[in-house]
Amino acid sequence: MSASWGVAPAIGRVHAYLMVRDEPLTEREIREALGLSHRAASLALADAEAWGIVERVAEPRRVGRRGPAGTAFVAVGDHWQWFTRVIAERKVREGDPIVEVIARTADEAAALAADHPTDGELAALRDWLLAFNAFVRLFDRAVGLVPKLEPRELERGMRLLGQVSDETVLRLVHLLGSLPDDDVLELIEALSRLSPGAARRATKLMSGVVRTVSR
Repeated sequence: MSASWGVAPAIGRVHAYLMVRDEPLTEREIREALGLSHRAASLALADAEAWGIVERVAEPRRVGRRGPAGTAFVAVGDHWQWFTRVIAERKVREGDPIVEVIARTADEAAALAADHPTDGELAALRDWLLAFNAFVRLFDRAVGLVPKLEPRELERGMRLLGQVSDETVLRLVHLLGSLPDDDVLELIEALSRLSPGAARRATKLMSGVVRTVSR
């Protein structure tokens, strides 16, 4: 799984071990269990911390030793929380630099096309880059919204979506695609400003209206 997510194998092993043990472990306990060197274990733990999937805590087992508590590590136990943290970190490491490069390249192509108005290939490249830049920015914005959601909000949204059939989702998408953009945006804006109580009343009213109209 770590390889599929673009995470180094050592980080994946450390994270997985902390997840299944589900208790604070020291660096020594981790490296001895996984057969890692001190350097490999330390680097993996530091990277896992940077990804936001492992956190430092006080060492829980100290017998006959004085002084401040040592450091132990624990995996972020909430699956939705570490999922959003990985998404956020991947956006910073991979998405944001790509967005900047594509935007800069699109601007350069547009400037060159303006200087050479008779160059058809350059004009085509400019148009492709501008369209691709718009796509990447929309995708990047959508990905960036995931970490802004509370884990429980994301979990509930995905759970509710899982209870809706694919046919229903596709019908809704096709329906929205047939409506004018201004009407859809106005509806979304209005719904987002409702209080929870008003939203429940509006949802029940809307459901009744839809059932009546569809007969």
